[in-house]
Amino acid sequence: MEHALSPATLTELRRPRPYPAVSVLTPTHRREPEKTQDPVRLRNVVAEARKRLEHDPAVTRERRAEVVRQLDQAVAEVDLAHAEDGLVIFAAPGEHQVWSLARPVPERVVLSDTFLTRNLVAARAAERSFWVLSVSSDRVTLWNGGGDRVTEAHTGGFPLTRERDNFDAERQERTGDLPSVFRDEDTRRFLRDADTALARVMRARHRPLYVTGAPAALSLFDEMGTVTRDATHIPHGGLAHGTPDAVWQAVRPLVAAEERRHADLVAGRLETARGSKAFAAGLDEIWQNAQQGRVQLLAVEENYRARVRSDGGGAGPGGAGGGHLVPAESGDLDAREDIVDEIVERCLDTGAEIFFVPDGMLGDAPGIAGVLRY
Repeated sequence: MEHALSPATLTELRRPRPYPAVSVLTPTHRREPEKTQDPVRLRNVVAEARKRLEHDPAVTRERRAEVVRQLDQAVAEVDLAHAEDGLVIFAAPGEHQVWSLARPVPERVVLSDTFLTRNLVAARAAERSFWVLSVSSDRVTLWNGGGDRVTEAHTGGFPLTRERDNFDAERQERTGDLPSVFRDEDTRRFLRDADTALARVMRARHRPLYVTGAPAALSLFDEMGTVTRDATHIPHGGLAHGTPDAVWQAVRPLVAAEERRHADLVAGRLETARGSKAFAAGLDEIWQNAQQGRVQLLAVEENYRARVRSDGGGAGPGGAGGGHLVPAESGDLDAREDIVDEIVERCLDTGAEIFFVPDGMLGDAPGIAGVLRY
Protein backbone atom coordinates (compact mmCIF):
# COMPACT_ATOMS: atom_id res chain seq x y z
CA MET A 1 0.00 0.00 0.00
CA GLU A 2 1.11 3.56 -0.72
CA HIS A 3 1.84 6.10 2.02
CA ALA A 4 3.96 8.96 0.70
CA LEU A 5 2.08 11.63 -1.25
CA SER A 6 4.04 14.14 -3.31
CA PRO A 7 2.63 17.11 -5.27
CA ALA A 8 3.56 15.32 -8.50
CA THR A 9 1.70 12.19 -7.40
CA LEU A 10 -1.43 14.18 -6.55
CA THR A 11 -1.29 15.97 -9.89
CA GLU A 12 -1.11 12.62 -11.67
CA LEU A 13 -3.99 11.19 -9.62
CA ARG A 14 -6.22 14.17 -10.41
CA ARG A 15 -5.93 13.99 -14.20
CA PRO A 16 -8.97 12.72 -16.18
CA ARG A 17 -9.31 8.98 -16.82
CA PRO A 18 -11.39 6.91 -19.23
CA TYR A 19 -14.77 6.25 -17.63
CA PRO A 20 -15.22 4.61 -15.21
CA ALA A 21 -12.52 5.68 -12.77
CA VAL A 22 -13.62 3.96 -9.55
CA SER A 23 -12.83 5.38 -6.11
CA VAL A 24 -13.54 3.16 -3.10
CA LEU A 25 -13.12 4.69 0.38
CA THR A 26 -13.57 3.01 3.74
CA PRO A 27 -12.56 3.81 7.32
CA THR A 28 -9.97 1.50 8.88
CA HIS A 29 -8.68 1.13 12.41
CA ARG A 30 -5.33 0.63 14.09
CA ARG A 31 -6.54 -1.21 17.18
CA GLU A 32 -8.98 -3.81 18.41
CA PRO A 33 -11.92 -4.22 18.78
CA GLU A 34 -12.83 -1.86 15.88
CA LYS A 35 -10.09 -3.38 13.72
CA THR A 36 -11.92 -6.73 13.54
CA GLN A 37 -14.68 -5.10 11.46
CA ASP A 38 -12.33 -3.73 8.79
CA PRO A 39 -12.34 -6.86 6.55
CA VAL A 40 -16.16 -6.91 6.58
CA ARG A 41 -16.35 -3.21 5.75
CA LEU A 42 -13.89 -3.64 2.91
CA ARG A 43 -15.76 -6.61 1.42
CA ASN A 44 -19.04 -4.71 1.57
CA VAL A 45 -17.80 -1.52 -0.03
CA VAL A 46 -15.98 -3.42 -2.80
CA ALA A 47 -19.15 -5.44 -3.43
CA GLU A 48 -21.02 -2.14 -3.77
CA ALA A 49 -18.46 -0.95 -6.33
CA ARG A 50 -18.89 -4.15 -8.37
CA LYS A 51 -22.69 -3.75 -8.20
CA ARG A 52 -22.46 -0.15 -9.40
CA LEU A 53 -20.28 -1.23 -12.32
CA GLU A 54 -22.66 -4.06 -13.21
CA HIS A 55 -25.69 -1.78 -13.36
CA ASP A 56 -24.09 1.22 -15.08
CA PRO A 57 -25.36 1.26 -18.71
CA ALA A 58 -22.44 3.51 -19.74
CA VAL A 59 -19.92 0.75 -18.97
CA THR A 60 -19.37 -1.86 -21.67
CA ARG A 61 -18.90 -5.51 -20.73
CA GLU A 62 -15.22 -5.44 -21.74
CA ARG A 63 -14.55 -2.24 -19.83
CA ARG A 64 -16.38 -3.60 -16.78
CA ALA A 65 -14.30 -6.78 -16.80
CA GLU A 66 -11.06 -4.77 -17.01
CA VAL A 67 -11.97 -2.40 -14.16
CA VAL A 68 -13.16 -5.28 -11.96
CA ARG A 69 -9.85 -7.04 -12.63
CA GLN A 70 -7.95 -3.92 -11.55
CA LEU A 71 -10.17 -3.60 -8.49
CA ASP A 72 -9.51 -7.22 -7.50
CA GLN A 73 -5.77 -6.70 -7.87
CA ALA A 74 -5.98 -3.60 -5.68
CA VAL A 75 -7.91 -5.47 -2.97
CA ALA A 76 -5.27 -8.21 -3.02
CA GLU A 77 -2.65 -5.57 -2.16
CA VAL A 78 -4.53 -4.25 0.87
CA ASP A 79 -2.74 -4.95 4.14
CA LEU A 80 -5.30 -4.50 6.91
CA ALA A 81 -2.83 -5.83 9.48
CA HIS A 82 -0.99 -2.51 9.16
CA ALA A 83 -4.05 -0.33 8.55
CA GLU A 84 -4.13 3.29 9.65
CA ASP A 85 -7.27 5.47 9.76
CA GLY A 86 -8.51 5.37 6.18
CA LEU A 87 -8.20 3.29 3.04
CA VAL A 88 -8.58 4.59 -0.53
CA ILE A 89 -8.63 2.30 -3.56
CA PHE A 90 -8.50 3.61 -7.12
CA ALA A 91 -9.23 1.41 -10.15
CA ALA A 92 -9.53 2.39 -13.80
CA PRO A 93 -8.77 0.75 -17.13
CA GLY A 94 -5.15 -0.34 -17.03
CA GLU A 95 -4.32 0.85 -13.51
CA HIS A 96 -5.03 0.60 -9.80
CA GLN A 97 -3.64 2.07 -6.58
CA VAL A 98 -4.14 1.52 -2.86
CA TRP A 99 -3.55 4.33 -0.37
CA SER A 100 -3.39 4.02 3.40
CA LEU A 101 -4.10 7.33 5.14
CA ALA A 102 -3.40 8.55 8.65
CA ARG A 103 -6.73 10.38 8.48
CA PRO A 104 -10.30 8.99 8.57
CA VAL A 105 -12.33 8.88 5.36
CA PRO A 106 -16.07 8.36 4.81
CA GLU A 107 -17.34 5.11 3.33
CA ARG A 108 -17.97 5.89 -0.33
CA VAL A 109 -18.01 4.47 -3.85
CA VAL A 110 -17.68 6.95 -6.71
CA LEU A 111 -17.68 6.24 -10.46
CA SER A 112 -16.48 9.18 -12.52
CA ASP A 113 -13.90 10.25 -15.09
CA THR A 114 -11.50 11.31 -12.32
CA PHE A 115 -10.44 9.73 -9.03
CA LEU A 116 -11.83 11.22 -5.80
CA THR A 117 -8.66 12.78 -4.35
CA ARG A 118 -9.94 15.32 -1.82
CA ASN A 119 -9.29 12.95 1.09
CA LEU A 120 -5.72 12.34 -0.07
CA VAL A 121 -5.20 16.08 -0.46
CA ALA A 122 -6.41 16.70 3.08
CA ALA A 123 -4.34 13.80 4.44
CA ARG A 124 -1.22 15.23 2.84
CA ALA A 125 -1.92 18.67 4.29
CA ALA A 126 -2.39 17.13 7.75
CA GLU A 127 0.69 14.94 7.55
CA ARG A 128 3.34 17.67 8.05
CA SER A 129 5.97 15.76 6.09
CA PHE A 130 9.67 15.94 6.91
CA TRP A 131 12.93 14.21 6.00
CA VAL A 132 15.35 12.47 8.31
CA LEU A 133 18.90 11.85 7.07
CA SER A 134 20.91 9.31 9.08
CA VAL A 135 24.65 9.57 8.47
CA SER A 136 27.45 7.10 9.10
CA SER A 137 30.78 6.54 7.40
CA ASP A 138 29.55 3.55 5.37
CA ARG A 139 25.81 4.20 4.93
CA VAL A 140 23.58 7.26 4.56
CA THR A 141 19.85 6.56 4.86
CA LEU A 142 16.99 8.90 4.01
CA TRP A 143 13.73 8.53 5.90
CA ASN A 144 10.34 9.84 4.87
CA GLY A 145 8.52 11.26 7.90
CA GLY A 146 4.94 12.34 8.47
CA GLY A 147 2.10 11.78 10.90
CA ASP A 148 3.40 9.44 13.58
CA ARG A 149 5.92 7.39 11.63
CA VAL A 150 8.97 7.32 9.39
CA THR A 151 9.64 4.93 6.53
CA GLU A 152 12.82 4.41 4.56
CA ALA A 153 12.84 6.50 1.39
CA HIS A 154 14.16 4.88 -1.76
CA THR A 155 14.58 8.02 -3.83
CA GLY A 156 17.43 10.10 -5.18
CA GLY A 157 19.82 7.14 -4.96
CA PHE A 158 19.25 6.59 -1.23
CA PRO A 159 20.29 4.63 0.71
CA LEU A 160 23.92 5.26 -0.18
CA THR A 161 26.39 2.58 0.93
CA ARG A 162 30.05 1.71 0.50
CA GLU A 163 31.99 -1.42 1.35
CA ARG A 164 35.40 -1.87 2.90
CA ASP A 165 37.10 -5.13 3.79
CA ASN A 166 36.86 -6.07 7.50
CA PHE A 167 35.24 -2.74 8.22
CA ASP A 168 32.33 -2.33 10.59
CA ALA A 169 32.20 1.46 10.72
CA GLU A 170 28.88 1.68 12.51
CA ARG A 171 30.11 -0.46 15.43
CA GLN A 172 33.42 1.30 15.61
CA GLU A 173 31.83 4.73 15.61
CA ARG A 174 29.57 3.70 18.50
CA THR A 175 32.45 2.29 20.54
CA GLY A 176 34.95 5.02 19.68
CA ASP A 177 37.46 2.57 18.19
CA LEU A 178 37.82 4.53 14.97
CA PRO A 179 38.37 8.21 15.81
CA SER A 180 40.03 8.87 12.48
CA VAL A 181 37.34 7.40 10.23
CA PHE A 182 35.88 10.81 9.42
CA ARG A 183 39.31 12.14 8.46
CA ASP A 184 39.62 9.45 5.83
CA GLU A 185 39.47 10.88 2.29
CA ASP A 186 37.22 8.06 1.04
CA THR A 187 34.74 8.86 3.82
CA ARG A 188 34.80 12.54 2.95
CA ARG A 189 34.14 11.73 -0.71
CA PHE A 190 31.31 9.39 0.26
CA LEU A 191 29.60 12.03 2.40
CA ARG A 192 30.13 14.66 -0.29
CA ASP A 193 28.23 12.42 -2.71
CA ALA A 194 25.47 12.04 -0.11
CA ASP A 195 25.19 15.81 0.20
CA THR A 196 24.84 16.14 -3.58
CA ALA A 197 22.11 13.49 -3.64
CA LEU A 198 20.27 15.14 -0.76
CA ALA A 199 20.38 18.51 -2.51
CA ARG A 200 18.59 16.99 -5.50
CA VAL A 201 15.88 15.50 -3.27
CA MET A 202 15.37 18.77 -1.40
CA ARG A 203 15.04 20.73 -4.62
CA ALA A 204 12.31 18.37 -5.79
CA ARG A 205 10.50 18.02 -2.45
CA HIS A 206 11.56 20.64 0.06
CA ARG A 207 10.64 19.79 3.66
CA PRO A 208 11.96 20.32 7.18
CA LEU A 209 15.10 18.23 7.63
CA TYR A 210 16.48 16.36 10.65
CA VAL A 211 19.98 14.88 10.51
CA THR A 212 21.12 12.09 12.84
CA GLY A 213 24.59 10.66 13.35
CA ALA A 214 27.58 10.49 15.63
CA PRO A 215 28.93 13.98 16.49
CA ALA A 216 31.96 13.48 14.24
CA ALA A 217 29.70 12.51 11.33
CA LEU A 218 27.47 15.56 11.81
CA SER A 219 30.49 17.87 12.07
CA LEU A 220 32.09 16.57 8.86
CA PHE A 221 28.81 16.58 6.97
CA ASP A 222 28.27 20.22 7.90
CA GLU A 223 31.83 21.13 7.01
CA MET A 224 31.52 19.79 3.48
CA GLY A 225 27.80 20.01 2.88
CA THR A 226 25.53 22.62 1.37
CA VAL A 227 22.13 21.41 2.56
CA THR A 228 22.24 20.45 6.23
CA ARG A 229 23.59 23.58 7.90
CA ASP A 230 20.08 24.86 8.61
CA ALA A 231 18.74 21.40 9.51
CA THR A 232 17.99 20.20 13.03
CA HIS A 233 20.87 18.02 14.25
CA ILE A 234 20.33 14.98 16.47
CA PRO A 235 23.60 13.50 17.78
CA HIS A 236 22.49 9.87 17.74
CA GLY A 237 24.64 7.25 16.01
CA GLY A 238 23.51 3.90 14.68
CA LEU A 239 20.36 5.05 12.91
CA ALA A 240 21.76 4.78 9.38
CA HIS A 241 21.47 1.01 9.97
CA GLY A 242 18.49 1.35 12.30
CA THR A 243 14.80 0.55 12.20
CA PRO A 244 12.01 3.01 11.35
CA ASP A 245 10.78 2.86 14.95
CA ALA A 246 14.23 3.69 16.34
CA VAL A 247 14.48 6.69 14.03
CA TRP A 248 10.98 7.86 14.94
CA GLN A 249 11.73 7.66 18.67
CA ALA A 250 14.86 9.77 18.13
CA VAL A 251 13.11 12.54 16.20
CA ARG A 252 9.71 12.43 17.91
CA PRO A 253 10.43 14.98 20.70
CA LEU A 254 11.75 17.52 18.19
CA VAL A 255 8.85 16.98 15.81
CA ALA A 256 6.40 17.50 18.69
CA ALA A 257 8.18 20.70 19.73
CA GLU A 258 8.01 22.01 16.15
CA GLU A 259 4.28 21.24 15.99
CA ARG A 260 3.71 23.20 19.21
CA ARG A 261 5.65 26.13 17.78
CA HIS A 262 3.56 26.09 14.61
CA ALA A 263 0.33 25.93 16.65
CA ASP A 264 1.41 29.02 18.61
CA LEU A 265 2.20 30.89 15.38
CA VAL A 266 -1.20 29.99 13.91
CA ALA A 267 -2.97 31.12 17.09
CA GLY A 268 -1.17 34.46 16.87
CA ARG A 269 -2.14 34.98 13.23
CA LEU A 270 -5.78 34.15 13.96
CA GLU A 271 -5.84 36.58 16.88
CA THR A 272 -4.38 39.34 14.71
CA ALA A 273 -7.02 38.62 12.06
CA ARG A 274 -9.79 39.04 14.65
CA GLY A 275 -8.56 42.53 15.35
CA SER A 276 -8.38 43.48 11.70
CA LYS A 277 -11.80 42.07 10.72
CA ALA A 278 -10.14 39.40 8.54
CA PHE A 279 -11.26 36.45 10.66
CA ALA A 280 -13.77 33.74 9.70
CA ALA A 281 -14.97 30.73 11.67
CA GLY A 282 -17.45 27.89 11.39
CA LEU A 283 -18.11 25.53 8.50
CA ASP A 284 -20.57 27.61 6.55
CA GLU A 285 -18.65 30.89 6.78
CA ILE A 286 -15.38 29.18 5.87
CA TRP A 287 -17.05 27.26 3.01
CA GLN A 288 -18.53 30.42 1.50
CA ASN A 289 -15.19 32.22 1.65
CA ALA A 290 -13.26 29.21 0.36
CA GLN A 291 -15.50 29.06 -2.71
CA GLN A 292 -14.59 32.67 -3.45
CA GLY A 293 -10.85 32.05 -2.95
CA ARG A 294 -10.73 34.46 -0.01
CA VAL A 295 -9.10 32.16 2.56
CA GLN A 296 -5.43 32.97 3.10
CA LEU A 297 -4.84 30.69 6.10
CA LEU A 298 -7.00 27.77 7.19
CA ALA A 299 -6.75 26.18 10.63
CA VAL A 300 -8.53 22.88 11.30
CA GLU A 301 -8.57 20.97 14.58
CA GLU A 302 -7.03 17.50 14.13
CA ASN A 303 -10.15 15.39 14.65
CA TYR A 304 -12.82 17.83 13.51
CA ARG A 305 -15.48 16.18 11.34
CA ALA A 306 -18.96 17.32 10.34
CA ARG A 307 -21.84 15.81 8.37
CA VAL A 308 -23.71 18.53 6.50
CA ARG A 309 -26.04 19.23 3.62
CA SER A 310 -26.96 22.32 1.66
CA ASP A 311 -30.16 24.12 2.68
CA GLY A 312 -30.80 24.66 -1.05
CA GLY A 313 -31.22 28.39 -0.66
CA GLY A 314 -30.15 29.58 -4.10
CA ALA A 315 -26.95 29.38 -6.08
CA GLY A 316 -23.80 29.11 -4.04
CA PRO A 317 -20.69 31.23 -4.54
CA GLY A 318 -18.89 30.50 -7.74
CA GLY A 319 -21.77 28.34 -8.90
CA ALA A 320 -20.87 25.70 -6.29
CA GLY A 321 -24.19 24.27 -5.20
CA GLY A 322 -27.04 25.94 -3.43
CA GLY A 323 -27.32 27.95 -0.24
CA HIS A 324 -25.63 27.44 3.07
CA LEU A 325 -24.35 24.41 4.91
CA VAL A 326 -26.53 23.05 7.71
CA PRO A 327 -26.13 19.96 9.89
CA ALA A 328 -27.37 16.78 8.20
CA GLU A 329 -29.67 14.31 9.87
CA SER A 330 -29.08 10.57 9.87
CA GLY A 331 -30.40 9.15 6.61
CA ASP A 332 -30.17 12.38 4.57
CA LEU A 333 -29.36 11.21 1.06
CA ASP A 334 -27.69 14.49 0.10
CA ALA A 335 -25.42 14.55 3.16
CA ARG A 336 -21.76 15.44 2.59
CA GLU A 337 -19.59 13.27 4.82
CA ASP A 338 -16.24 14.85 4.00
CA ILE A 339 -16.98 18.56 3.83
CA VAL A 340 -13.88 19.43 5.87
CA ASP A 341 -11.67 17.66 3.35
CA GLU A 342 -13.53 19.43 0.51
CA ILE A 343 -12.75 22.77 2.15
CA VAL A 344 -9.08 21.83 2.60
CA GLU A 345 -8.80 20.84 -1.05
CA ARG A 346 -10.49 24.02 -2.25
CA CYS A 347 -8.28 26.21 -0.06
CA LEU A 348 -5.13 24.50 -1.30
CA ASP A 349 -6.30 24.99 -4.90
CA THR A 350 -6.58 28.73 -4.24
CA GLY A 351 -3.16 29.03 -2.59
CA ALA A 352 -4.10 29.08 1.09
CA GLU A 353 -1.82 27.91 3.88
CA ILE A 354 -3.28 24.90 5.71
CA PHE A 355 -2.57 24.06 9.35
CA PHE A 356 -3.99 21.20 11.40
CA VAL A 357 -3.90 22.12 15.09
CA PRO A 358 -4.60 20.27 18.37
CA ASP A 359 -8.24 19.66 19.27
CA GLY A 360 -9.72 22.50 21.32
CA MET A 361 -7.06 25.03 20.30
CA LEU A 362 -9.51 27.17 18.32
CA GLY A 363 -11.64 27.85 21.38
CA ASP A 364 -14.95 29.46 20.45
CA ALA A 365 -14.32 28.83 16.75
CA PRO A 366 -16.09 25.48 16.24
CA GLY A 367 -13.34 23.27 14.85
CA ILE A 368 -12.34 25.41 11.88
CA ALA A 369 -11.21 29.00 11.37
CA GLY A 370 -9.39 31.11 8.85
CA VAL A 371 -7.64 34.36 7.98
CA LEU A 372 -9.17 36.10 4.94
CA ARG A 373 -7.33 37.86 2.13
CA TYR A 374 -9.84 40.69 1.85
